[in-house]
Amino acid sequence: MSTASVSTLRGARLPKWSPYAIAAGSIAVAVGIGLGAGLDSEVQWGLIAAVLFLVGTYGIAARVEGRRQAKDRIATSLVWVSFLIALIPLISLIWVTVARGVKVLDFYFLTHSMGVVADTEAGGGIYHAILGSLEQVGLATIIAAPIGVLTAIYLVEYGRGSLSKAITFFVDVMTGIPSIVAGLFILSLMLMFEMQPFGFAGSLALAILMMPVVVRSTEEMLKLVPNELREASLALGVPKWRTILKVVLPTSIGGITTGVMLAVARIAGETAPVLLLVFGNPFINNNPFEGAQASLPLYIYQQYANSAGSGAAYDRAWAASLTLIAFVMILNLVARGIARWKAPKTGR
Repeated sequence: MSTASVSTLRGARLPKWSPYAIAAGSIAVAVGIGLGAGLDSEVQWGLIAAVLFLVGTYGIAARVEGRRQAKDRIATSLVWVSFLIALIPLISLIWVTVARGVKVLDFYFLTHSMGVVADTEAGGGIYHAILGSLEQVGLATIIAAPIGVLTAIYLVEYGRGSLSKAITFFVDVMTGIPSIVAGLFILSLMLMFEMQPFGFAGSLALAILMMPVVVRSTEEMLKLVPNELREASLALGVPKWRTILKVVLPTSIGGITTGVMLAVARIAGETAPVLLLVFGNPFINNNPFEGAQASLPLYIYQQYANSAGSGAAYDRAWAASLTLIAFVMILNLVARGIARWKAPKTGR
């Protein structure tokens, strides 16, 4: 069959650049409508442009390619428009945080604590808060990661019957538990034993929040390991525990590491448990097992709440927010790098 015949059977097609042209035209028309109607908000202009883009895409595609292809294009366009709408708040948040955070974010700010600097005065830094966050999140990870991974291994490889169902149920419940509830649970234990606020108490609450995330992510990664690998190992007479250790875990280690890193990023910004249990400290406290300690989320909250309209406190809060965002972003990049590095090789 000739090329001309194939082209005829396929029918007319819009060029590849048509979505960009329709989008540019929709934006131009939306700006014109916004200026003509006196709309001051760019958000309104964007919504008008989105509606015009969807209507224009369907109309042009239906006229050139037919209604069936037009429906396919409108579905694709809806996905792209929804993605851009969801992306706008994220970009706006990052833009505002960077614009306000860079005012005081420098080497001095990262290497000094608040010390005797009042919240309404200029100066000070977040070294004590960074140190506290690293220790509290690190201890929570040491507690939650092994428990979560071992629980997931039990559920996938051994779990049968009522015990497995009960564990799955409680993991589902813990996944949606508010952070303040975990903090109140540890606080009740502290009150029973008449203990004062200290960093490790916050780590325990963060570990409670982290464990279900690790269990769920690890469980899904273990389920992705083909059963043929397990069966081949067992057929060779290898014990099940050794099959899990030498075959299942190495195959899924990239995804498990990613899940743990994402769980760490999830607890890194928790404020409520730290506020209840760690209490905050403007001075450097290297010992998480004794005395009040600072953390980045708590530092941000305290600077904003106790600022009394001070511009210096607001600037410190925004700079600490930017540092926390950078910390979470680095964790996500590390997780993606480890996942790609440890991913099974698919080449021949």
